[in-house]
Amino acid sequence: MKVSDFLLQRLSAWGVRRVFGFPGDGINGILGAFNRNDHGIQFVQARHEEMAAFMACGHAKFTGEVGVCLATSGPGAIHLLNGLYDAKMDGAPVLAITGQQYSDLLGSHYQQEVNLLSLFEDVAQYNQQVQGAADVYNLVNTACRVALSQHTVAHITFPIDYQITDAKMEVNTETGGPAKTPAQVSHFVPSFFVRNSYDGRAAVDTGAATSFGAGVPGQSELREAASILNAGGKVAILAGHGAIHARAELEQVAELLGAVIVKPLLGKAAVPDDSPYTTGGLGLLGTAPSEDAMEQCDTLLIVGSSYPYPSYLPKPGQARGVQIDVDATRIGLRYPVEIGLVGDSKATLQALIPLLQRKSDRSFLEQAQRAMKDWNEKITAEGVSTDMPMKPQVVAQALSALAKSDAIITGDSGTNTTWIARNFHIKGDQMYSLAGNLATMASGLPYAVGAQVAYPNRQVVAFVGDGGFTMLMGEMLTAVKYNLPIKVIIIKNNYLGQIKWEQIVFLGNPEYGVQLQPADWVKWAEAAGAEGYHVEDPTKISAVMRQFLASPRPAILEALVDANEPPMPARIKPKQAAHFAEALVRGQPGGGRIALTLFRDKVDDLLEQHDQGIVGKTLGAVDNALDKAVDKLAPNP
Repeated sequence: MKVSDFLLQRLSAWGVRRVFGFPGDGINGILGAFNRNDHGIQFVQARHEEMAAFMACGHAKFTGEVGVCLATSGPGAIHLLNGLYDAKMDGAPVLAITGQQYSDLLGSHYQQEVNLLSLFEDVAQYNQQVQGAADVYNLVNTACRVALSQHTVAHITFPIDYQITDAKMEVNTETGGPAKTPAQVSHFVPSFFVRNSYDGRAAVDTGAATSFGAGVPGQSELREAASILNAGGKVAILAGHGAIHARAELEQVAELLGAVIVKPLLGKAAVPDDSPYTTGGLGLLGTAPSEDAMEQCDTLLIVGSSYPYPSYLPKPGQARGVQIDVDATRIGLRYPVEIGLVGDSKATLQALIPLLQRKSDRSFLEQAQRAMKDWNEKITAEGVSTDMPMKPQVVAQALSALAKSDAIITGDSGTNTTWIARNFHIKGDQMYSLAGNLATMASGLPYAVGAQVAYPNRQVVAFVGDGGFTMLMGEMLTAVKYNLPIKVIIIKNNYLGQIKWEQIVFLGNPEYGVQLQPADWVKWAEAAGAEGYHVEDPTKISAVMRQFLASPRPAILEALVDANEPPMPARIKPKQAAHFAEALVRGQPGGGRIALTLFRDKVDDLLEQHDQGIVGKTLGAVDNALDKAVDKLAPNP
């Protein structure tokens, strides 16, 4: 038995069932262990190390288990970083294992030698190098413990020579004889100590513990929190990714307090979108009723969220704050709360509920429900448009109507994120995730692979843009290799759409460097061994989507959409309208009166959802900016 065999045995003891990676000479000792032993761990070969890290991150998010990725030394390890930062910033437990050059060559500028401990210092909360065969036991235990308990990234780098060193055989505590098989090696050590193979020193056997309870705050803290919430007249709940397993508790609290549940994008699945308590998302991708709730509330309960945009939260001093989070360092990070409850969101809410009083005044919730009814009618109307070119909202809404009730939806970063955030309504046991705080492109496809491996019998759909898909599209070959029936919807507008609109709306500049060379994604799917579908007629989207989702094979749906459909925020600020007009005047390609009218129609439509005071102030400023642009464009539309 080699030390690499023992490495896999320890991972198995921690409940690891699969490792995502890409082969390389720096990890050949570990790959040899995969090849020769039956340890219950599947090696999933990615086509790029970055994708392996994304797969591990997505797997961790959807399962709650530690996700594990494996890469060789030097270049392979470097490629892991983007996916690992995604895991770090969204609180996903991931263990990265990297190869390293022979231990006696370190520091000699050997080929592919990179100081991996320094490289991973920022991204990994636990970051260690194997310095001898006897290290593996406790390093793996500690790495998995840190990743799971702190919801973060851990890293172990493994010199090649230690990977292929013989593991010392210890006494089998069941039989009293030598441990000869992988199964018996689970008794590699006595119950409390592991003996160093080289000099007989003893170290504490830290063991494997695959479940970590975050505990529940004390009664005094719970009573103080309940007092604040009971005193509130207009209570808003901000429910993030850390609350997705507390759906029933969130709705029970909302019912008691007459509260509104607002969902950051990572918390999209915290409650269904048809819940009578939710106003949906918040921010640039969110809803106007959610913004209203944050502007009007006098009490804010944050549950499992570190939503990164304070400008969309209540102004400091406007609302009293209570926060529940498993990580004490996140308490008060975005909003100045009066009491922080450190603990698991589900368990903490269960302990808090008996202390809450049911409010008879439901006016705050009822006002939000009326506003949400109007918002949903508007969004639904956009999603059934028959305009040509096809609107991207139509594609997201068709998926929402046809996805299975337990489907797993993965997302990418770009304009496609806006459409899935607004026009896909979570229902049943559906799950959703994307690279939230890092907001990196290219994550949707590997997240889907990681989710499908974990849940082979569930429908898994990646909703991505053509820009993000192009970055690492080789992972369709991974889906084909392992016969993973993932479905990939590519919103094809031949643009880096989000960057285009940011250039226009935020800076007032014409687009630059964002147009993409068109590609035929149907042919690419077929070349990869998958199925390819194409749709550009909105009247045919439902029929094509049904056929696409029904396929038992990996498949791509190329949806050709209007590149000039802007991902507008729920509310448009006068400065944004003015910047849009400035960009048109400065020579935005395809601008002129058509784009100006399109934008103006959306401004009028969105602002009409707000009270007259806001309309009176904002609409006038917008109209003035657009009128000036019309005058300047008149001689040369």
